[in-house]
Amino acid sequence: MASGPIPQAGHPASPAHGPSTYAGHAPTMHPAPVLSARGLVKTYGSTGAETRALDGVDLDIARADSLAVMGPSGCGKTTLLHILAGILTPTSGTVHHDGTELAALGDRARTRLRRSDFGFVFQDGQLLPELTALENVILPRMLAGVPRRKATAEAASWLDRLGLQGMHERRPTQLSGGQAQRVAIARALAGRPSVVFADEPTGALDQTTGQTVLQILVESCRETGASLVMVTHDAKVAAACRRTVAMRDGRIAQEFVRPEESSAVAR
Repeated sequence: MASGPIPQAGHPASPAHGPSTYAGHAPTMHPAPVLSARGLVKTYGSTGAETRALDGVDLDIARADSLAVMGPSGCGKTTLLHILAGILTPTSGTVHHDGTELAALGDRARTRLRRSDFGFVFQDGQLLPELTALENVILPRMLAGVPRRKATAEAASWLDRLGLQGMHERRPTQLSGGQAQRVAIARALAGRPSVVFADEPTGALDQTTGQTVLQILVESCRETGASLVMVTHDAKVAAACRRTVAMRDGRIAQEFVRPEESSAVAR
């Protein structure tokens, strides 16, 4: 896919970080971002034959905001998502979550952070096939130390909220693709995370089902106050988010901010 202007974009965002100053006006102050990345570089391979998946990325993600990361295969968008989520560590650069640098945390601490503060929705859902829908949502909550009774109540509430009443005991193979993605969304949101990371969440679905799942994901994050960071190659999917960054060769090539009224899934 060629990297060009992003369709349906609003106003270009300022490339500068921090307060903006205009003649005759005081600087505009913004609350601290929930995630802040500076100078991210990620290389693979040996010296002299290395590949740069990321090449100096700066990015702030505001609380309760929605961000789409677009670009062709190999541009670094999934690597960026994994580093922001603490799954990968950068070769250089930093990521801070609520002021804490992820790289300064040990493996166990980062795992706890992902269980308690981050939610994940992947293209294929990554549900455990031997567990029921309810159990798939319960499991990460129990691993985070939540008592089973409370985890069960949370899971049941989210499954019902997402239109899966009567399907709690079905296994993933007994669900449609759209239903399985709703289970994955329930699992991501049950713990009230500060950030939800979604990697091509509608990529395996037909257009109609994908549109429904996307609407559920975006609206659920908005209602709970979770920030959404979504990787996609589809401009129509990206248009559901308030912000879009387009990546090329490991760098952010373009950034756009849409007016709130246009950052909605088409009905």
